Amino acid sequence: MNAKANLEGASAPFYNPVGDECDVFDMAFKHNLPLLLKGPTGCGKTRFVSYMAAKLERPLYTVACHDDLSAADLVGRFLLKGGETIWVDGPLTRAAREGAICYLDEVVEARKDVTVVLHPLTDDRRILPLEKTGEEIEAAPGFMLVASYNPGYQNILKTLKPSTRQRFLSIDFNFPSQDREIEIVTKESGLDADRTKSLVRLANKLRTLKGQDLEEGVSTRLVIYCAILIREGMPVERAILAAMIEPLTDDEDVKRGLLDLVAAIYG
Repeated sequence: MNAKANLEGASAPFYNPVGDECDVFDMAFKHNLPLLLKGPTGCGKTRFVSYMAAKLERPLYTVACHDDLSAADLVGRFLLKGGETIWVDGPLTRAAREGAICYLDEVVEARKDVTVVLHPLTDDRRILPLEKTGEEIEAAPGFMLVASYNPGYQNILKTLKPSTRQRFLSIDFNFPSQDREIEIVTKESGLDADRTKSLVRLANKLRTLKGQDLEEGVSTRLVIYCAILIREGMPVERAILAAMIEPLTDDEDVKRGLLDLVAAIYG
């Protein structure tokens, strides 16, 4: 399991709001409501949660969910230490005890037993039963559960049941507008806005191919990576290949088609 905790007082990462998402998060936090973020890979969901946790001055536990992530990974388990068996809290349990924010990134990738554990925390009970210890934890003030997933990428076997989705407030994320994305990429990469503008234009062209030649559109994250390479002196075409084409596909014919699109934009 990949779980990461940020401590209170951490400086807020750069985040440029695209709508009223900060207001919705604030209200959810204030009223102890769980929040679900929906949107494509690399559109800023994780950065948004980190930003809000810092803004609200709450510790943040981030869990990158995957096929093998089980309820025990989140809640905790007994471990043998120094010849003694002791209980070790998982990140969800630590967050509930401490009044922290627990963020489950791509929650639908986790095993099915995970959602069962989440249900008592997503209603007015706000409790976390620890079956193996018999303890029932009441979430401390400040605890908030946030989850995310990419509806456009998941297949029918990997989606949230309506009974789970309807326990959450929800925000639909997408890529920022062209002007906003230019501002973000320029700020994050240090590349000048004139050159960033062409990269963002190319990214938007590539995104129109999602569902045709590409399973996923190019993320803002990849555009930033590309801009960093160019800022450091890498030729534009090589940077685009490394950051905006190779990560999207392994199909040589598709790569050639994408390179033709690059040539059309850059001349």
